[in-house]
Amino acid sequence: MQTLIFGAGNLLCSDEGFGVHFIKYLERNYLFQDDVELYDGGTLGIMVTHLLEDADRVFLVDVIDAPGEPGDVYRYEKEEFLLGKLPIKMSPHQIGIQEVLTLSELRGRIPDQVSLFGIIPQSYEAGVELSPLLEGKLSGLAELVVGELRAVGHEITSAIR
Repeated sequence: MQTLIFGAGNLLCSDEGFGVHFIKYLERNYLFQDDVELYDGGTLGIMVTHLLEDADRVFLVDVIDAPGEPGDVYRYEKEEFLLGKLPIKMSPHQIGIQEVLTLSELRGRIPDQVSLFGIIPQSYEAGVELSPLLEGKLSGLAELVVGELRAVGHEITSAIR
């Protein structure tokens, strides 16, 4: 099973870059085999549709505009995207994930499993660092994603010795 972990965001607007910071966190702290691809999607949006279509399983990580408190993490699955039931707005840097997945479905190339981990940002201020609140969320989300990958047979080891 080929898995893509796709982090989206703009690194110049603090918490808006959470998805990219998440990919960098995984790269620093874990070693993945070739069956897991980590991708810093930045603000590319629809330009990377082919990456999603080549994977069997996709984890998307991004900030969202949803009811709740800064730092709250929500999980949504492919069926919710395709039915347009997401009560959230993805960050403004890209075309909506619903459109990307609908395009992939029309092409007959939608991944079997797609999960979005969306986090409510605390700050969009100019800056390349996450707010302390969102910085503190990286390790917990990483443990959750890595745990799920290990449970389905991916070999992942700690990069920290």
